[in-house]
Amino acid sequence: MMENETRLTMPDTAAGKKERRSGSIVTRELHHFWKNRELFLLSLPGIVYKLIFAYLPMIGLVIAFKNYRYDKGIFGSDWAGLKNFKYLFTGDAAWRITRNTVLYNAGYIILTTCVALLFAILLNELKAKYTKFYQTSLFLPHFLSWVLVGYIAYAFFNHSDGFLNRLLESFGMNPVAWYQNTAPWPFILVIFHLWKAVGFSTLIYFAGIIGINSEYYEAARIDGATKTQMAFSITIPLLAPLVIIMLILSIGSMFRGDFGLHYFIPNNSGFIFGTTDVIDTYVYRSLRELGNVGMSAATGFYQSVVGLILVLTANGIVKKINPDHSLW
Repeated sequence: MMENETRLTMPDTAAGKKERRSGSIVTRELHHFWKNRELFLLSLPGIVYKLIFAYLPMIGLVIAFKNYRYDKGIFGSDWAGLKNFKYLFTGDAAWRITRNTVLYNAGYIILTTCVALLFAILLNELKAKYTKFYQTSLFLPHFLSWVLVGYIAYAFFNHSDGFLNRLLESFGMNPVAWYQNTAPWPFILVIFHLWKAVGFSTLIYFAGIIGINSEYYEAARIDGATKTQMAFSITIPLLAPLVIIMLILSIGSMFRGDFGLHYFIPNNSGFIFGTTDVIDTYVYRSLRELGNVGMSAATGFYQSVVGLILVLTANGIVKKINPDHSLW
């Protein structure tokens, strides 16, 4: 009789322990949430923004696999399989726009990282009263619209009365047809991208430098190290995890061209499409001419998948080299 009672009570005891354990986990989570409620409330606008503009629109990915018609709607349109993806990979422009997108983004990532690190180190050497001024000067272009910057570029490169051609004429040189000559545009686009994007990265790296323990620099000064030696031996090595994280995140956008930069700065000039055209500008013009929404959705889906693969690959490589520097 006692054995039977023991057998009957054992499962109930185990179930009770499991229930109490799950209850304690819920209690701890609720306590953690309540303890950090201010932080959760501060993050709520960002969570709502991501939910509305990033996750809910993912329902529309189905358009990439459909022959979309406005009268039938998203779910009523006929399935097209992979037909919408063929447009991006067929034709003479496929290789050109893919090459331009990858090469330009690779150049932007490398140059922006190097220049931002240099500016961040220089900012750290300034006196405190000058730092705010230079921070604002570097960061201000980040808020300017590419439409406005495009007008500024046109004021410089206009063939008839542009500032650069006026300057060339004052030195007795012939004016240049900037919007018909492909040679200078890789340099022009890189310069404009650096001017607009380097301030944001500079502030991130500058914040990382501020967090470095000043005792490292004091010990280096006692040993007679120069500013350059301290930068290469202390600052850059200690910033390496932050730099690698920024690079991994940037690599995810390798197949996404900066539409505003490549559309408004070259003024959508057909003479220089071979040099300035990227996937995003090519798809925009095709969508405007053909009105094929499915093809546009397929391109965005393709870019997102490739970006995810690149991020996972880059993070995997970093994790094998140094797990402490990886994202996860």
